Amino acid sequence: MTRIPYQHKMAAHCETGTVSGLLNYNGLSITEPMVFGIASGIFFGYMKMSSFIFPVFFVRTRPGEIRKKISSRLGIDFFTKSYKKPEEAQRELDQLLEKNIPVAVKVDFFYMNYLAPWLRVHNNAHFITVVGKEDSTYYVSDCYHRDVAELDAETLLKARFAGGMESPRGFMFYPTRIPKEIEFERNIITGIRKAAFNMLKIPVPFLGVKGISRFADKVVGWPKLARDMEHLSHEVMRINVLLEDQGTGGGGFRFMYATFLRQASEMLRDDKLLEFSKRMMKIGDDWRGVSVYAIRMNKDKDFSEGRFKELSNRIRNCGFAEKEIFTDLYLYAKNYSK
Repeated sequence: MTRIPYQHKMAAHCETGTVSGLLNYNGLSITEPMVFGIASGIFFGYMKMSSFIFPVFFVRTRPGEIRKKISSRLGIDFFTKSYKKPEEAQRELDQLLEKNIPVAVKVDFFYMNYLAPWLRVHNNAHFITVVGKEDSTYYVSDCYHRDVAELDAETLLKARFAGGMESPRGFMFYPTRIPKEIEFERNIITGIRKAAFNMLKIPVPFLGVKGISRFADKVVGWPKLARDMEHLSHEVMRINVLLEDQGTGGGGFRFMYATFLRQASEMLRDDKLLEFSKRMMKIGDDWRGVSVYAIRMNKDKDFSEGRFKELSNRIRNCGFAEKEIFTDLYLYAKNYSK
């Protein structure tokens, strides 16, 4: 078996990069930010549950939602399947590769041993595209790696059947039908309206802009939740990791969403969207400021009340800005006409 001539590209995020890569391979020219925007991928939530060791926040919709939304909004069919038996999953993957069909699979990021050891953590929501096999070696396109990488069969199988939360269960997908005509204009507006609705109108106090406010309120109490100073330092540093280092493209996906708005303004020839893009880019800068401030707290080992209050203020200001822009975006999309 040889390698499929799949065009490997690095991307900001594994799911948007995988979906856009497969769609481009199958003939639909679409960018990663456009996939993210049409699928209403931007989001926010802050949660503290008994099953969590510490509060968590998230900056995008749950894994798998982007593919599902792209499917429903653009009319694209995907073959999807999970497995109970690893040998069946491997056999069916091999059969598809023999037909020159690149396949996206869900894996535990920890087993991607072509990446530096200090980058790899257990995360069962990572997506890669398998683009070939030779003997017991698979060729994979991972958006976080510069070139097509190699994984031995045993390691890939471990990654596809890792245990724990969000266990991959051998899940794989690939597009099977793409409409000849895609209604980009209507679906761009739908994507914007739904994203704004999710950020503003879900009646849950820890989601959307309300979730940002809750984050700002609760972060000042983090020192009381931590086991010790080392634990607190780790959790504060995770603010930077979640906003910058886990495939967000920077600023908690806000830079990617700004790029989507810019590309949408070009596609729809609407300068209003360009202005929204500039505003979202500023919000991304502000979230990056939150990230940098968290790094400085760790560097200085200063977890005083005053530093947490300043961190809280920075987060709250991001929330104010997001409430304003998503209110304006919701009205724009709701009243859109061309």
